[in-house]
Amino acid sequence: MSEETTTAGTGEQEAYEPDPRRWRILGVTLVIGFMALLDVTIVNVAIPSMRAGLGTSASTIQWVVSGYSLAFGLVLVTGGRLGDAYGRRRMMLLGLTGFVAASAAVGLAPTAGWVIVARLAQGAAAGFLTPQGSGLIQQLFRGAERGRAFGFFGLTVSVSSGLGPVLGGLIISLLGEQDGWRYLFLVNVPIGLVALYFVARMVPQRPREDADRTRLDHLGAALLGGAVLCLLFPLVSVESGARLPLLLLAGAPVFLWGFVRWERRVARRGGAPLLDVALLRRTPGYANGLAVGALYFTGFTGIFLVLSVYLQEGRSFTPLAAGLLLTPFAVGSALTAPLAGRLVSRIHRLITIIALSVMMTGVLAVALLVPDRGASGLWLVLAPPLLLAGLGGGGVVSPNFTLSLAEVPPRMGGAAGGALQTGQRIGSSIGAALLMTVYGLTSGSPGRALQAALLTSLAVLAVAMAMAVRSLRQER
Repeated sequence: MSEETTTAGTGEQEAYEPDPRRWRILGVTLVIGFMALLDVTIVNVAIPSMRAGLGTSASTIQWVVSGYSLAFGLVLVTGGRLGDAYGRRRMMLLGLTGFVAASAAVGLAPTAGWVIVARLAQGAAAGFLTPQGSGLIQQLFRGAERGRAFGFFGLTVSVSSGLGPVLGGLIISLLGEQDGWRYLFLVNVPIGLVALYFVARMVPQRPREDADRTRLDHLGAALLGGAVLCLLFPLVSVESGARLPLLLLAGAPVFLWGFVRWERRVARRGGAPLLDVALLRRTPGYANGLAVGALYFTGFTGIFLVLSVYLQEGRSFTPLAAGLLLTPFAVGSALTAPLAGRLVSRIHRLITIIALSVMMTGVLAVALLVPDRGASGLWLVLAPPLLLAGLGGGGVVSPNFTLSLAEVPPRMGGAAGGALQTGQRIGSSIGAALLMTVYGLTSGSPGRALQAALLTSLAVLAVAMAMAVRSLRQER
C-alpha cells in the first residue's frame, strides 16, 4: 500500500491543504485524550481509600470504576458521528465542558451515590470527546504524516493505561487516603479549562458549505447503544458481584442484528446512517482492524488489573509500589509507539504481527518467571519482561488505527474511529472480567492464579495475531 493508495477512493487528495497548525492541534487533542483515557485506570488503586472515605461497600465502589467505562463505550460511535456532522470543534467544546463539570462533581460529591452518577456523566462526556481525536487526525493528516500522528495517538493510549495506577497511587500517598482520591478527579478541572481555551483558539471550525446538517440517526444510535449496553452492563455487574444481569447478554446479538438491518435501510434510502456498515465489507482492512483492536484490548487490559491485585493482595505491596512495578510497560510503549507510527507506511500490517509477537513473548516471560518469586527482588524478574511486552504493545495500537482507517473517507472518520474505540472498550471490559474470573477461580497460590490469568491473556492475543496475519495476506 503506497502513500497514494492510502487515500485512494476517498476523493480527498485533490482537496487536501495542510493546516500549518496541525501538529499543535494534535498536541491539544492528545492532552485531552490522555486525560479521558487516564480516568479509566487511575481509580483502580483508589478503591480502598474511596471505600474508607465514603463509608460504603466494595461492590458500590466498583461501579465508580466500571460505570465510567460503561458510559464511555455507550456513546463513542454517536459522539464520532456528531463530530462528522456538526464539526469536531463544537463537539470537543461541548464534551470537554461536560467532562470538566463532571470531574468537579465527582471530586466534590458528598455520597457514593452522587459519585456514581457524576462518574457516569464523566464517562459519557469522555465518550463524546475521544472520537474527535481520531477524526481530526483523519481530517488534518495524509499519507505518512497520518501514520506519525496515529503513532502519537497510540503512545497516548498506551502510556495513559500504564501510568494510571502510578499517578493514582502517588496522589493518594501525598494527599492521604481519606480524601486523596478526590484529587484524582479534581486535577482534571484546571487542565480541562486550559484545554478548552486552546480548543476554542486552535481547532478549526467546519466550513458552512461542508456542514452535514442531516438528522442524527436516532434509532440507529438507540439500537447500537442497546447492543453495547447488553454487552457491557453484565460485565461490569459481574465485577461488582451480580450475576442476574448476565441474562442481558442474550439481547446483544438481537440489537446488533437490528442495528445492521436499520443502517442498511437508511443507506439505501439515501439517508445518513450512524455508521455505514458497508465499511465492514467494502473498506480494505477495516473489519479486520476492528477485530484486531477489540481482541488486543481483551487480552491486554486485564493484565494490569490481575498484576495489580496479585502484587497488592498476593505480595502485600502498597498501591504506589504496585503501580511503579508496572511502569516498565508504559516506558516500553512510549519508546515504540511513535516509531511504529513512522514505520507503518513502509511495512504496513507486518508491523502489527511483529509487535504482537514481541508483546506475547514478554507476557509469557512474566507468566513463567514471576509466580514462584517472593516479594524480595521481584522487580528483577518482573521489570524486564514487562518492558519487553511494552515495546511490543506500543507497536499495536497506532498502526492498527492507521491501517484500519486508511481507506475510510474523512466524512465518516469520527464514526468509524468511534466504532474502533467501542470495540476497544468492549474488549477491555471483557478482558478485565475474563482474567479476574480466571484469577479468582484458580485454586492454589496467588502465583498459580496469576499464571492461569496470563496464559488466558496469551490465548486471546494469539487470536488477535491470527486476525493480523489474515489481514496481511489480504493486503498482499
